[in-house]
Amino acid sequence: MAISSLLIKPSPPPTKQIFHNDNKNNRVSFTFRPRSLKADGNITLSEHHKLSWQQELKQAFGVQYQQYSDNQQDDESFQELVDKRCVDNIRMLIVDAVQNAKAGHPGMALGMAEVGYFLYRHAMNYNPRNPKWFNRDRFVLSAGHGCLLQYVCLHLVGFQSVQLEDLKRLCKLESRAPGHPENVVTEGIEVTTGPLGQGVANAVGLALAEAHLAARFNKPDAVIVDHRTYCIMGDGCAMEGIAHEAASLAGHWKLHKLTLIYDDNHNTIDGPTSLAFSEDISERFKALGWNTITVKNVHGDLHSFKEALKSAASEIKRPTFIRVKTLIGKLSAKEGTSKAHHGTFGEDEVKKMRERVNWGDREPFHVIPMVYREMHIQSDLGEKLEREWYCKLYNYQSKYPQEAAELDLLLHGGLLPGWENSLPKWSTSAPLDATRGYSEKCLNQLARVLPGLIGGSADLATSNKAYLHKRDDFSSSSPWGRNIRFGIREHAMAGISNGIALHGSGLIPFAATFLIFSDYMKNSIRLSALSHAGVVYILTHDSIGLGEDGPTHQPVEQLAGLRAVPRLLVFRPADGNETAGAYKVAIANRDVASVIALSRQKIAANIEGTSADEVERGGYIVSDNSGKNMPEMILIGTGTELSLCEAAAKTLRQEGRRVRVVSLVCWRLFDRQLPEYKEKVLPASVTKRVSVEAGSPVGWREYVGGKGAVIGVEEFGTSGAYLDTFRKYGFTEENVTRVARSLLK
Repeated sequence: MAISSLLIKPSPPPTKQIFHNDNKNNRVSFTFRPRSLKADGNITLSEHHKLSWQQELKQAFGVQYQQYSDNQQDDESFQELVDKRCVDNIRMLIVDAVQNAKAGHPGMALGMAEVGYFLYRHAMNYNPRNPKWFNRDRFVLSAGHGCLLQYVCLHLVGFQSVQLEDLKRLCKLESRAPGHPENVVTEGIEVTTGPLGQGVANAVGLALAEAHLAARFNKPDAVIVDHRTYCIMGDGCAMEGIAHEAASLAGHWKLHKLTLIYDDNHNTIDGPTSLAFSEDISERFKALGWNTITVKNVHGDLHSFKEALKSAASEIKRPTFIRVKTLIGKLSAKEGTSKAHHGTFGEDEVKKMRERVNWGDREPFHVIPMVYREMHIQSDLGEKLEREWYCKLYNYQSKYPQEAAELDLLLHGGLLPGWENSLPKWSTSAPLDATRGYSEKCLNQLARVLPGLIGGSADLATSNKAYLHKRDDFSSSSPWGRNIRFGIREHAMAGISNGIALHGSGLIPFAATFLIFSDYMKNSIRLSALSHAGVVYILTHDSIGLGEDGPTHQPVEQLAGLRAVPRLLVFRPADGNETAGAYKVAIANRDVASVIALSRQKIAANIEGTSADEVERGGYIVSDNSGKNMPEMILIGTGTELSLCEAAAKTLRQEGRRVRVVSLVCWRLFDRQLPEYKEKVLPASVTKRVSVEAGSPVGWREYVGGKGAVIGVEEFGTSGAYLDTFRKYGFTEENVTRVARSLLK
C-alpha cells in the first residue's frame, strides 16, 4: 500500500540494505537490520538511532527534550522531535537558497515545509536510485512557485538530480533548480508546473492512468498497478477554472487514489484572498464528490496531517481533498502576509529566523548529518518496495503471460513493431470524406494495434469523429475503457491528457475539440510541448470552411498561434494520405506534442501526388510539369486548399506555364530539413509563389518571399454555406489562378 509507512509509526534505524540473489527460485531476497516491534504495533527505535540524535535535539529543543528524557516518553514522541528538527533544517535550506540566489518564492515553501517533509519522509513510495520506477507514487506541485520545497526534499532523500550545488544555483542559467519545476530538467519532477491550476489537472490525469491500468491488468491474486497520486495546490490554483474542471471530473470518476492537499494560507500576490475569494472551498469540493478533511494546525501538530493521510488512504470511493491551514513565510517577519510570497529577506530577519530554530552560527546550506540519514530511511524503503514489485511482476508473468506481454509493451513505450502498417491507405476512387472522417478511420485502425491509445473529446465526439468504436467508455464502473468523456471542459481535457502522457506507462492520449476552442486550452497545449508530453490534439472544423456556424466558430488566427509554440508539431493534412502520415509522425514521436487540424468539408481521399510517407518532411513536391527546368510558379497549400492549388496548376499548365505544387503540411518539420532539401522544394531562384490557406496570413511570407502573394483570411469570417464563404474570401480555383497569372505577368 502506497501509504503503508504511515501505519508503522516511528522510524527504523537508517541502514543500508543487503541484497542477495536466491538462485533456486530466481527471486531477490532482502535482509535488513532488525527493528523490534511493541505489542501495540509501534516500532521501537534503536538506542543507536536515539543517541545519534541526542546532542542535536538537546541543543535545538532544550527543556522540551529534557522533559522527554526525564519522563522516558515513548518512541513516537521522540520521532516527533526528530520530525520537527528535520523541518527546521528544510526551512533553513529554503532561506539560504533564496538569499544566495537573490530570487525565488520562499513563502509557500516555508509555510508547507511540514507537509513536504512528511510526504517525502513518511508517506510516499519512490526510489531515488530509479526515479522512473513504474509503481512509484506520483507527486505534483500545482503551486509550482513553491518548487524550492520540492528541490530541498529531493536533495535530502537522495535524488542525484538535486545536489547542494544545485540549491546554490537556484534560478540560474542551466540550473537543475529552475524557477518553476520542469520535468525535463530535474529528475524527480513528474510534470512541469507553474501556471496555476495546471498541476491539479495533471494529477487527475496521473490518477486516471493508474485507475485505468489497474483495471486492465490487476488480478485478485496479483496486484501490479497500485500507487497513489499526491498534489499540492494553493489559493491561486483554487481560483483558476482548470482546477475546478479537473476536480469535477475526478469526483465524477471516483479517483480514490488521488489526494489533493490545499495550502490554505489566505494570501496571493496582491494581498489577502479576501480581496477576491470568499467561497468555502471545502464545501465546493464536497459538492464535487470529494472526501474533505481540514488540518487546522499543521505547524504545531504534524500528527493531524498524518491522520488526514491515513483517512485518504482508507477512502475507496472518492478522491480526498485535505485543506491544510498554514502560515505563508513561516518563521519570517513577513509570516502570514502576501509580502512573503516572493523575494529575499533582510539580514536581521534571517538572523532572527535562525534564532527561532536555534540554528546558531552554522554555515549557509548546512545539513544536519542525521537529517540525511532520516530521509534515506524512506528512500531505502522505496528500493525494497521496487524489488518486491519486480518479484510480483515475475510471478505475474508466469500466471498471466498474455496480460504481462501487453503490460511489458506499454512499459517500453507502447509501440508494437510495425504498428504504422495498420494505417489505412486510400485509392483515387475512394469515396469523398472530410479529413476528420479520414482521421476517424486512422484512429480506429491504430486502436487495434496500440494498446495504450486512450482519449476523447470535449463533448464533440460525433463532430470530431474522435471515438474508438467497440471500446468502452472510461468511468468509475468501467475504468478499463479507452474512450474518455471529458464533457465541455477543454482546458481540463488538455491538462489531464498531459498527466496521462507523463505517467510513463505507454499510454498515448488524444484530445479532441474544434480548432477554434484550442484557445480554451492553449496554456495546457504549450505545457505539452514544454514538458515533452506526447499528446495528440485532434482539432477539427479547421477553417472558415466550416460554414454556417459563423465567425464565433470559424478559426482564423489559431493556426498561426499554435505554429508559434516551440516544439509543437502542427499538421494540416490535405487528404486521407496526409492524414495517415500525420498520425504516423505524431504517434512515433512520443515526447513531442502534435496538433492535427482537420476539415469539416469533404475532399478527395487521395489527391494525386500526395504521400503519407512524405509528411515527415513537413513539405514536399506534389506535382510539377517543369521537367529539367525550373518552375515559373510555385503554388503552396495546406489542408483542403491544396486541391485548389492543384486545380489552378492544371489550368496554368494548359496555358503553357511551368507550375509546381507544394504541400506544406507541417511547417516545423519542413523548417528542420537540410538546406539542400528545402532549396530543392522551394528554389530561391523561383520568386513567383502563391500560398493558399483559409486562415491568418501571418507566417506565410517566410515561404512565399517578398515577391510572392498570400491568399489568407484577415477578418473573423462570416456565417454562410461553406462554398459561399470560401468564395467570399477568395478560396476558389478561379481566384488562385487569377492571382498566379498576375504574378506571371
